[in-house]
Formats: sequence, C-alpha cells, structure tokens
Amino acid sequence: MSKEEIKKRIEEIEQEMTLPGFWSNKDEAQKTIKELNSLKDEFSGVDPYDKGEAVLTILAGAGGDDAEDFAGMLLNMYLKFIEKKNWSYFLLHKNENDHGGYRNVTIEICAKGSYGILKNESGVHRLVRVSPFNAKQQRHTSFAMVEVIPKFEEVGDIELSDDELEVDFAKSGGPGGQNVNKRETAVRITHIPSKISVHVDSERSQGQNREKAMQLLRGKIYKALKDAKVKEKEELYVSKTTEIEWGNQIRSYVIHPYKMVKDHRTGLELRDPDSVFEGNIEEFLEAEKDFK
Repeated sequence: MSKEEIKKRIEEIEQEMTLPGFWSNKDEAQKTIKELNSLKDEFSGVDPYDKGEAVLTILAGAGGDDAEDFAGMLLNMYLKFIEKKNWSYFLLHKNENDHGGYRNVTIEICAKGSYGILKNESGVHRLVRVSPFNAKQQRHTSFAMVEVIPKFEEVGDIELSDDELEVDFAKSGGPGGQNVNKRETAVRITHIPSKISVHVDSERSQGQNREKAMQLLRGKIYKALKDAKVKEKEELYVSKTTEIEWGNQIRSYVIHPYKMVKDHRTGLELRDPDSVFEGNIEEFLEAEKDFK
C-alpha cells in the first residue's frame, strides 16, 4: 500500500474503534488493533517483523574443514551474544562434521526484537588465519554464510499453496549419520517456484517438524522477496543465492598476519577478534542500524 492508502486505513480503523460495540467481539477487536499497530509501524518506516523473533542459519562455504570450523566459531559467537542478552534459543537442524564444525546449522532465537537486532548480520563472513588443519601451518581463508530471517507466527503472513511445495520425509540423524529415531520425522520442504528449501528435525513428531519447517520457509521467502524487491503476477522471482566466496563478504575476521575484524559495509574496524568471537558484537550491530 502507498503512504496515502496506509494513512486512510489507519483513519478508518481509528473511526471503527469509536463505534459502540467495537469490543463486543474481543477476538476481532484484537485483530483490528494488531492491524492498526502494524500499519502505524509501516507508515513510520519500521519493518513490522523487526519486533519479532528470528531464525539464524550458518552455512559453511569455500574452505573445506576450515570453513566448517569457521561456521562453528560463528555459531559459538552468536550463542554467547544470545546468552549475554538473556535470550533463549533452540536448535532446529544441524549437519555437524567429526571435529565440531558445521556444514550448516539453524537455530530459532526466542526473543522479541531479535530479528530487528540481528537481521543485518545476513551475508558472507570471511576468516583469515593459520589453518589448524594444515600441517604446513599456512595461512588460509575460509567463508561462511549467515542468514537471519523472521520467525513467522501466522500462516497468512506469506501465502503458500500446496501445489507449490515438495515435501520429503526422512529419519532424523545424529553426528556421523547415526539414526536417532527409527520413524521418518525429519522434514524437508522445497518451494518449487523459488527453489528455496528448509530442513527441520528438532521436534519429535513429523507434524511438528512440518509446522516448524513451514514457518521457516515463509521467513526465507519473505527475506528473498525483500532482497529481490520483485513480485510480478503472483509469481516469485528470487535473486540467486549469494556465492559464499571471495568478493562477497560483508565482514572479515583476520587472526593472522594481524588481528582485526572489519565490517565492509559500515567500515567499522575492531582490533580484538578474540573479544568479537566471545559474543561482543554490539558495536557492529549498532553501526549496522542505518545499513539498507
């Protein structure tokens, strides 16, 4: 809606609220008030999902074992930040290697406002260090992708029809591929038009995993649409996934030959990567607030 249309709808709702009987149906009244608050946020330029919870995914990119180890380092960094904020979280899915690194891992952050705070962490992160996996002790560069999406509470936020979805079920697995559940409770859902897919195996039942996967899928599609800013004839046109490699990074963590963490969008540099990996990322988050 345009600014004029939003303003008109706000005025209509405010007029409705003055009528006798507005509160006679409490559920409808609460729904209307929620719409009003959302419209006011949109009118003032606030992303309505900023106030909600977040889902954070880390995917290892170029760099082999080093990249998977780096993904683990980033996960630990965010978990320490979450702990400092007294937020809670739970694991949705992980694909862990044999030495504590991750090919990919997804967590749900259960804290109001967490999406707004962390959304600009999305992008490619780069690590430069002496590789602990190289006997020659050579300097190595590795990459990982961080993706932060809003947690969708309501089905109607992003409409998905069944014929757009491909749903697969599998046995939940632990490290090393060992089955931890004989039933096929893990769920993978692919949105066919955009090729976006999600995988959830955290819940005990197939139905719960499917519900969680649908929430996650809506968040991914929302972010893809927001990034692409294109929607024509009710078909999704989503930009290609950013390559997780050199040249696309939003932030670099350098441990060797010098120590520095630099955000390439804001230009902010900190000289203590050890502190950053301990979850002290507030300065970056503050600098990112004006980033579009």
